[in-house]
Amino acid sequence: MLPFLTFKPEPTDTLGMAIADAFEKVSTMSGSEMIDSLIRIILKWGLKVIAAMLIYIVGRWLIKRIQKILISIFKRREMEASFATFALSFVNITLTVVLFVIIVGILGVPTSTFAALLAAGGLAVGMALSGTLQNFAGGVMILLFKPFKVGDFINVNGLSGTVDAITITTTQIHTPDNKIIHLPNGPIANNNIENYSMAPYRRIEWLVSISYGDDADNAIKTMVSLLKEDQRVLSVPEEPYAVVSELGDSAVIISARAWVNTPDYWNVLWDMNKVFYNELPKKGIRFPFPQLDVHIDGTIAK
Repeated sequence: MLPFLTFKPEPTDTLGMAIADAFEKVSTMSGSEMIDSLIRIILKWGLKVIAAMLIYIVGRWLIKRIQKILISIFKRREMEASFATFALSFVNITLTVVLFVIIVGILGVPTSTFAALLAAGGLAVGMALSGTLQNFAGGVMILLFKPFKVGDFINVNGLSGTVDAITITTTQIHTPDNKIIHLPNGPIANNNIENYSMAPYRRIEWLVSISYGDDADNAIKTMVSLLKEDQRVLSVPEEPYAVVSELGDSAVIISARAWVNTPDYWNVLWDMNKVFYNELPKKGIRFPFPQLDVHIDGTIAK
């Protein structure tokens, strides 16, 4: 026989066992003896019950007080709402469990048995929810190290969007076409995260093809001048510039670069695409089409 099947719990002086003993003896007691026994039980356990109730009331007050203190600390330090909510929930659950263990200990319930049951239940739940626990751990890492925050535009695992909410297990983003995506925090914490909103400035690059034979210096001068005319283009951390970046098969590639404030990135990129398309031909700059030169040998084989 297995050892745990032969285990017998030791008698414990608990309220439940005292009541059971009283019911067992009630058939042999007289009326006065029953009253005396009942008074002894009330005197013995009444104080414990009253003490447990008082400890519960005081404990709940302390937990609420601690939560209020944490809320004031979070507000003073301007903590993110998602992190504050998680921290308050975690503290509340932890302190409530501790309070419950103290109360059942006062009532005579063996805390060691209760702790063993709690540990066994926690192990079973942990094995069943291993993926959820991984996402929970990922959420904790995101909230602690803050690779992004609500409102940032990020790219994770090929998905790009603006962060709407960070919860304990998932991060919600909406894509530029307004699709709502819930990403599990576990894979996010273990993968590369591109945050396009964290830095105040971003650099834009335009690759413009011009025909062979066109004046490259003229194209460079015109593109830089057009960039400087846009008030959204910054002179710091670097002035806008353009260079011949590549001699392609069908065109000369001019690379122009400029710094802008992060919120202006897409508007400046698209606006300058249109400006280059309209203005460069006015300066004699042509945009070539892909082409292939074919040379035919006039000799006819006999």
